[in-house]
Amino acid sequence: MVRLKPRGVGALFVLLLVLGTQTAAVRSTFARDDGRYADSPLKPWFDSLRSHLGPCCSDADGVAVADPDWESHQGHYRVRLDGQWIEVPDDAVITEPNRAGRTMVWPVRTAFGIAIRCFMPGSMI
Repeated sequence: MVRLKPRGVGALFVLLLVLGTQTAAVRSTFARDDGRYADSPLKPWFDSLRSHLGPCCSDADGVAVADPDWESHQGHYRVRLDGQWIEVPDDAVITEPNRAGRTMVWPVRTAFGIAIRCFMPGSMI
């Protein structure tokens, strides 16, 4: 078993604290639910969306994705965000009918990169 010296424990605590506050700051930077869509008839539906990874809108806001920026690749979805292709975890795919009609992704930006919380494929027409 590895034991950390008191200085090592303090450094680990500071590192975790910094990473946690950066993640919260990044989330608030990208949050867009400022009430402007409060009267939208789709708002309750968007608020209820969940993937197997958890609720979509409560942790990150959805972003519409143009058809060239998403695809089905080797049996899985992937999406291009910030110029890079990111694999969509199977558990992040929303399988209920897409009432919005457009492809949507709920990215979570962390200190470690972009993770996909939810993905809802569009029609690709």
